[in-house]
Amino acid sequence: MENILEVINLNKRFNSFALSDINITLPKGYIMGFIGANGAGKTTTIKLIMNMIRRDSGKINIFGKDNIKYEIPIKNKIGYVHEQPIFYDDLTVGWTGNFAGKFYSDWDDERFNELLEKFCIKKSQIVKQLSKGTKMKTALALALSHKPELLILDEPTSGLDPVIRDELLDILMEFIQNEEHGVFFSSHITSDIEKIADYITLINEGRIIFSEEKDKILNSWKLVKGDVRKIEEYKDDLMGIKISRTGFSGIVEDIESFKSRHDVSSLVIDRTTLDDILIHLTKKEN
Repeated sequence: MENILEVINLNKRFNSFALSDINITLPKGYIMGFIGANGAGKTTTIKLIMNMIRRDSGKINIFGKDNIKYEIPIKNKIGYVHEQPIFYDDLTVGWTGNFAGKFYSDWDDERFNELLEKFCIKKSQIVKQLSKGTKMKTALALALSHKPELLILDEPTSGLDPVIRDELLDILMEFIQNEEHGVFFSSHITSDIEKIADYITLINEGRIIFSEEKDKILNSWKLVKGDVRKIEEYKDDLMGIKISRTGFSGIVEDIESFKSRHDVSSLVIDRTTLDDILIHLTKKEN
């Protein structure tokens, strides 16, 4: 299976933060959700993938090629959208498309116009008069109008209402119908990721906690709840323990292994969501 994105032993150190041994593999034809708390390293990783900052060590291959050595041809086939797209606010959407099109060899004016019509955006609209959701749709129209093969999205649904978010997710699902395409989608809204992602990568404090198929993660990790008076029996095998006056909860990666070591008759074992996993695994005391 060909990989559209490979991040191999990536390292980047700043004064007070470091990315350490980041490994991510995204096959063609799939969507990867990239999750983590604010400050975990999501945007830094994406900036390294886009070569907006230089790595200290490691390797990044996009379309099978080094992202620095082949930067221009690679970026010609990437659609990149940031949480806060930057435009010339006093100019029109149409001018913005004409300007962006000059940077891509495969820019398609017809495709751009089709997307604007689909998103109910007029070329005559002034950018600063657009709502946040419409600005994000404009950014997506720009990202999709030069025939990209890989979409890299950094928190594109942050701050948007549920209707707009759902529309954007539909666009990603449509894009990925071409099995030569791929999507790398960063978000702290795990419900969005859970709807559409095939793979999930969780990063915390600059380190990858896991990077696996979504279904495998949700099937293996379980949420365990019980009486707080019995916490001592289970605490060594639970992660991200949360304790209230009457009860406790924690998660386990392999529920069958957990059951083999404990009497679980008094426990409640629930399926997890990505939110459960994110909250429990990124607890400071864990």
